[in-house]
Amino acid sequence: MAATLENISQLERRMNISLPSNEIDGEVQVRLKKLARNVKMHGFRPGKVPMKVVAQQYEEQVRREVLGDALQKTFGDEVRTQNLKVAGYPRFEPKGELGSVANVEFSATFEIYPEVKASDISSVVIKRPTSTVSETEVDKTIEIMRKQRADYETVTRSAELGDKVTIDFVGKIGGQEFEGGKSENFAMTLGEGRLLKDFEQHLVGVAAGADKTFEIRFPEDYHGKELAGKTATFDVKLKQVAGPRLPPVDADFAKALGVADGNLDTMRREVRENLEREVKRRVSSRVKDQIMQALIDTTKVEAPKSLVELEIERMQSAAQQDLTARGVKAQGMQLPKDLFESQAQRRVTLGLILAEVVKAHALHAKPEQVRTAVEEQSKSYEQPAEVVKWYYQSPDRLREIESLVVEENVVAWALATAKVEDQTTEFDELMGNTK
Repeated sequence: MAATLENISQLERRMNISLPSNEIDGEVQVRLKKLARNVKMHGFRPGKVPMKVVAQQYEEQVRREVLGDALQKTFGDEVRTQNLKVAGYPRFEPKGELGSVANVEFSATFEIYPEVKASDISSVVIKRPTSTVSETEVDKTIEIMRKQRADYETVTRSAELGDKVTIDFVGKIGGQEFEGGKSENFAMTLGEGRLLKDFEQHLVGVAAGADKTFEIRFPEDYHGKELAGKTATFDVKLKQVAGPRLPPVDADFAKALGVADGNLDTMRREVRENLEREVKRRVSSRVKDQIMQALIDTTKVEAPKSLVELEIERMQSAAQQDLTARGVKAQGMQLPKDLFESQAQRRVTLGLILAEVVKAHALHAKPEQVRTAVEEQSKSYEQPAEVVKWYYQSPDRLREIESLVVEENVVAWALATAKVEDQTTEFDELMGNTK
């Protein structure tokens, strides 16, 4: 058995493999003889099936297995001899006919991992947001919680933002009804954005029992392409207006939020602590995003196509599982690859860079770091000890934690290496509250 290697591109290689036909034939016969000892066929006792009959039935299958094993062994031996780091899976193809020739010729096309040089981010500027949680933010959050627990009661006044309304509507374009433009007893809360903002605004100030006709122009980037940029006329009947009745901030309200004794001071403290944790998480996320982008921007690396393809397949599978979990019938539906290509390319590229950074700066997850991270994750559960035990029962779950720890190590290294500028940030801006 022999193999030669040729370069196709910077990362792509082709291995030409030659397998002696007599050795393949010999191994086929050895396996057929072993098979004949135990094979069961109608009309023959076990172990008494003639070799000619066994060969007729199984030779093609056995030959494929022998060729596959020989190719894998020759390929693996050559990879180790050449010290190649194979990315993805090789593609084996026969060269010419597989008839009675002295040698069976195959080619194996594959990619190798690129060489990655650890990034120098010493001149990169990381802007770290700083934000504080004041009593105002605590008050706003409690008010949101009150609205989330609001009861609605029918009112006779005109509709206002925050009211729940029930409507019938018919939409027409050019005098013709369009698909999805008609509904009866449609319930919505004004201001939540279930329908177009302009549509909802036309209902403010309208009382129950009233009819209203108005025009709406669909945005150019509207998700329904057949409606994008077009103007529709809507006939709407407002059937009911229900105003919110917010619960009082009292002991019962505090208990509903999980404060067992209903103490309002305890409730406010817990709300503040939750907000502070969320601020910390968002600051960490923004910093991490900047660092990861800096690593990509400062490192030149070509991602192997085979790894990108594998990542696309993983993302497709995960997306379809998510759709199924949400009740969307996704079985047999193949989501287009181009939906995931850009993100898959980024993930693979970043993974290659991170692996080199971790190796170059010894940023691997230490057992004590993993333990601390697991215990931190368990704090939000009623039985932390059981959660810790649950993590350590599964290598896959532990690997997820290890990956998070490695990312934290990379972030800590980057913050110590790059230039960091603290940037005062409004609480609402950090939380994405743009309204």
